[in-house]
Formats: sequence, C-alpha cells, structure tokens
Amino acid sequence: MSESVTGTESPAQPHAGTDHPAYPVGLRLAGRRVVVVGGGTVAQRRLPTLLAAGADVLLVAPSATPSVEAMADSGELTWQRRPYADGDLADAWYALIATDDPATNAAASAEAEARRVWCVRSDDAAAATAWTPATGHSEGVTVAVLTGRDPRRSAAVRDAVVAGLRDGTLNAPRHRARGAGVALVGGGPGDPDLITVRGRRLLAEADVVIADRLGPRDLLAELPPHVEVIDAAKIPYGRAMAQEAINSALIEHAKAGKSVVRLKGGDPFVFGRGMEEAEQLAEAGIPVTVVPGITSAVSVPAAVGIPVTHRGVAHEFTVVSGHVAPDDPRSLVDWAALARLRGTLVLLMAVERIGAIAETLVRHGRDADTPVAIVQEGTMAGERRVDATLATVAQRSVAEAVRPPAVIVIGDVVSVGTRVRT
Repeated sequence: MSESVTGTESPAQPHAGTDHPAYPVGLRLAGRRVVVVGGGTVAQRRLPTLLAAGADVLLVAPSATPSVEAMADSGELTWQRRPYADGDLADAWYALIATDDPATNAAASAEAEARRVWCVRSDDAAAATAWTPATGHSEGVTVAVLTGRDPRRSAAVRDAVVAGLRDGTLNAPRHRARGAGVALVGGGPGDPDLITVRGRRLLAEADVVIADRLGPRDLLAELPPHVEVIDAAKIPYGRAMAQEAINSALIEHAKAGKSVVRLKGGDPFVFGRGMEEAEQLAEAGIPVTVVPGITSAVSVPAAVGIPVTHRGVAHEFTVVSGHVAPDDPRSLVDWAALARLRGTLVLLMAVERIGAIAETLVRHGRDADTPVAIVQEGTMAGERRVDATLATVAQRSVAEAVRPPAVIVIGDVVSVGTRVRT
C-alpha cells in the first residue's frame, strides 16, 4: 500500500501544458456516495474524515487493516470484500483510489474520468483530478493547505495555523458577536504552557478576565489592551465576603453583555469553589462553560518526578484539603481512616497545618518514617522540593521556610521519585 502523502502536492494537472494551482473547494458529502478502492493504511487515514463529513462510503477491497475492518463491522461504511471491478464508481460523487496495484489504480482512475467523478490517487497525484490537502480543525474552522510539491510543508503550515487558532496566538477575531456568559477556566498548576488549549483560546477571546492569584499569571500579559483584568485576590470586603464579591463581579459583567473568563489555578472543581460560582451564575440565568484544568494534585508531584501511583507501591491516591486542622470541628476529613490507607496522600493548602496533620496520621497508625515531599511553587520559576518523613516534616517545613502554594505528597512513591531526574 502506498504511503506517500502526494495529495498535498501541486504537480501539473493532466491534459494541461503548464502547471496550474488547484482550485480550492469544500465538498459537502453528507449522504452522498463516496467510493474507496483499497483498504490499507492510506484508506485508514482518510476514512475517518470522510465518515465525519457524513459520506455514504463504499469500500471495495479484498482485505483491510484491522482499524478499517472495525469501521465496517460497526456499520460506519459498506465493505465489499473483493477486488475492484469496472462499474464500482457508478453513482459516486467522489473516489479515493489507494491500492498497491498500479494497474488497478489506473483502471479505477480511468473510470472516474469517464464518469466525471472527482478522484484522488494515492500513488500518482499527476493522474488524479483532485488532491487531498493537509487539514485540521479548530472550533468550527477547517484549515486546508495545498503547497507546491511539498507535502511536509503543507502539514507544517497546517499545524502552525491550527495551533495558533487553538491557543489564541493567531489573532483571528470573530466578526459575529459571541454570546455573553462566563467560562470557568482551570489554568493548571502555574506554568502557562500547562493550561488547556481550550482554556487558552477562551482567554484570548475574553472581554473580562477575573483571575486568581494561583492562575497562570504570565498569560495575562498577552491579553489585548481592551481586556479588563480583575485581580480576584484584591476584590474588597475582606476574606469572608471575597467569594460573594467575586460572584457579584461575574454576574455584573456577564449581564453587561461581556464574555467573561474566571481564570483559576489547577482545576475549577478541585478545591477551587468552581461549583459555587457555577450555581450562582445558573441562578442568575447566565450561561456557564466549565473548562477542566490540570490539577496541581497530580501535575506538581509529576513535575519533580513523583508518580502519585506506581505499580507495586501504591494502587490508590487520595487528595485532601488541609485548610482546616484535623481537630477543627469544621473538618470533613476522616483522618483516622486516611492513616490506615496504604496508598498516597496528596495534601493541598496544608503548609500551615502540616505538623498537626502529620502527628494525627502517626497517632492513628501511619508509620512515622513514611516519606514526605513538599513541593513549593510547582511548575513555576520558584519551584523547590523539600524531603522529610512524617516524623520530621513539621521541623523541616519551618527550617526551610516553606510557604504556600505548596503540594505535600505522603507515601512510598516519594522514594520512587528520587530515582528520576526531571
């Protein structure tokens, strides 16, 4: 089966004396017959796009790759398990010829020419009547690139454009008004490269950004001058009223017709009070989009080489908020049960109370020699790691002047991580 991606080239058209550029057009194939001759790897690459376009696909091939066979078995296409025969392109709107037999390809191509069916050939683009561009998609936009005799350049241009559209670095503003609403965007652990593609795109399209202190701050500098940035950490009325003030600001700007991004650190629903904000917005009749983020509970340990699970070491991990002490009546954590677990404990917001937490875990049965790692400002420029045990972590934290934000990992996976350089 030919593997050359010649569909992205622009050789001379058949029956033409000079080179001519291809005429770009988008085919609407939904419900229309498309015939694919050959069931090898070329067909395997092209079929998903044809199926996504809603084409009525007929595959003609004596054999097929396992992936293509699975498409036929699931009813996504019709497979006639035999070689190509004259007449197979009857009623077709489009054909893909992709066998490893040049004679078969030539015969099918000749039938396509006679029936005036646009035809792509994987083995000989010069003999085809259509070429397949390098394509990509982003939020309803299809990017299709044809270059002159350079398929790798086509793919590179395609990748660059799609990446720019997805992360917002390619300035392509919408000229149809976006609906007002709020996007709760998880910004990840702090490194701006670790925000999701969707989160970064929504950030680039926002009118107003209400940002947490732990969000990826570097991304705010990239916003256009007209974007209003509100520091949620500096919203007035004191700590007790801060969340209420944030909710009010979200509602106020969304009701003013603005596209609002609530930029949070980590994931909005992992100790991020995202659901509280979503509920308030829903009650106010404001559309809400939730964009999950990479939680620091997993990503920060990974950044310093600590896996929260590891075969033969830990089969589970538990993420716990340490914002209240174990003996605080407001605590919802069963610390005695946690002490009996053999897996990994990941503590967030626990720097100020790590002494009390460690003492409680040991008192309820966790080995005092259990390894502990404190990772301060994980994934950011000031990242550092402090190692200890449950018996020594309180003293080590004070001696090393550890300060928030920090993620604390408790368990034997900490020792596993010492073997890996990151």
